[in-house]
Amino acid sequence: MDNISFALSSNDIPSVLSISMVITGFITFWFIAESPKLKASFETKYPTEKATIVWVQFQKYTGVFFLGIIPLLISLLFLPYDLKDLGLSFQNTGMSMLWIIGLSCIIFPLNINAAKRPQNLSMYPMIRAKVWDSRLIIINALATISYLFAYELLFRGILLTACVDSLGVWPAIVINVALYSAVHLPKGPAETIGAIPFGLLICYITLTTGTIWVAVMIHIILSLSNDYLALYYNPEMQVKLRA
Repeated sequence: MDNISFALSSNDIPSVLSISMVITGFITFWFIAESPKLKASFETKYPTEKATIVWVQFQKYTGVFFLGIIPLLISLLFLPYDLKDLGLSFQNTGMSMLWIIGLSCIIFPLNINAAKRPQNLSMYPMIRAKVWDSRLIIINALATISYLFAYELLFRGILLTACVDSLGVWPAIVINVALYSAVHLPKGPAETIGAIPFGLLICYITLTTGTIWVAVMIHIILSLSNDYLALYYNPEMQVKLRA
């Protein structure tokens, strides 16, 4: 204990900076995206149906900015990584497609059962519009895809890469899963606990394929299938597609 050094070595910088970006990014995102005053301002400005649509879009694109754009710029400027290092490359496509197809075959049956539960119906889809047309379905999909891409870029791209380089594989995975599970706490115990095995699997897939695209696609499939199944099962919501 007498020989503790607080000097920051060059090897420490990737993990320290990436962990700091996750924490500060989520704190900033959370306080903006969950601000009662901001939400009230949207509800005052727009009619009830429009307010929920615009508010959820604002939340998700705020996440894109603070969890994706800013961390990516900082990483490219101050860490020794390029886009390929951060998993934004197309490699091992055969293995990646097998993972995507295989996991999709598991996700859909699980979501069919989970989506109709009262707790899930009370939270999803986040846009609480009573009538959904094709335009709203597309708006929801684009916002969700953008947010989840930023989310996976931060966790499985920047954070995982930086921590593996600085700390090794297993410490990096444990840190990744711990933070990933922690940010699900507001969603309740089921999602918080479920994030642990899901996070472990996605970290393994990302490290073995060298790309974040499996993580991105699986997360999008998981989220959007849950959204639209919840929409289908919610008796207070209906779909009216335009001709």
